[in-house]
Amino acid sequence: MSETTNMLGTYLRARREQVTPQQVGIPVVGVRRVPGLRREEVATLAGISADYYLRLERGRDRHPSAQVLRSIARVLQLDDDHLAHLLALGAEVTRRSARRSPTETPPPGAVALMHSLAQPAFIEGRFFDVLASNALARALSPGLVPGGNQLRDFFLSPAEQALHPEWEDLAECLVANLRQAAGTDVTHPRFVELTAELGAGSDLFRRLWSRHEVRGQRGTRVRVVHPQVGEMTLNRERLRIDGADDLMLVVYHPTPGSVDADSLALLASASLPVAAGRGSADVS
Repeated sequence: MSETTNMLGTYLRARREQVTPQQVGIPVVGVRRVPGLRREEVATLAGISADYYLRLERGRDRHPSAQVLRSIARVLQLDDDHLAHLLALGAEVTRRSARRSPTETPPPGAVALMHSLAQPAFIEGRFFDVLASNALARALSPGLVPGGNQLRDFFLSPAEQALHPEWEDLAECLVANLRQAAGTDVTHPRFVELTAELGAGSDLFRRLWSRHEVRGQRGTRVRVVHPQVGEMTLNRERLRIDGADDLMLVVYHPTPGSVDADSLALLASASLPVAAGRGSADVS
């Protein structure tokens, strides 16, 4: 049974492998043949039978109660994001599969707002496709052009990796964000296309994906080493766009008065288009 047809069981097994016996107070005696916890250990600590837990992992019972899932989540030490994902898998929630839009189109007002900002800004889709970007965003990163994809760039573009010295940490975060964004809708065409491309092109992606980490999108600080203005640390915020399913306005901004603010201002001035006819034509 594949991950697509047995999402709950695959998730339970992946998360079980991330918890060591020591973390739950089980003494280790001898050599253990499996990583993490054994099935029967999870079952005992969760207060359910080993046979029932085995049925859950093998996909023979797909409707466990929320109480059972919360007990298992406690044993597997799942945080709120991972728990929410587990409950969704247990409920077999299919996310908007009946009304998928073939394209993601940002509202004109959001695009106008993005262009009005003095900071690097872009609009991203559900699976981190870049749908629109302002000039300073493109000056900050050549990958932030409409049609680009942040995950693809982090894993497959050496130029983007050079721009972000901590790109592996950012990539790990985006992989967890991607799984959270997909939820149970793992047959979405864009999701299937993107994960297949990344899985074929990156060993690191395959390793991170197999961990089944889930994380909601939050603001963070990003260190950038830009070829024109050097190193900057910028705050990255994601703002949900009202009336547009899953679209986010992403803004990079420096701490006011910092050296990073000066560097970003220098980059902005260097990226301004030169108006035609400036110079002698301005003299009246």
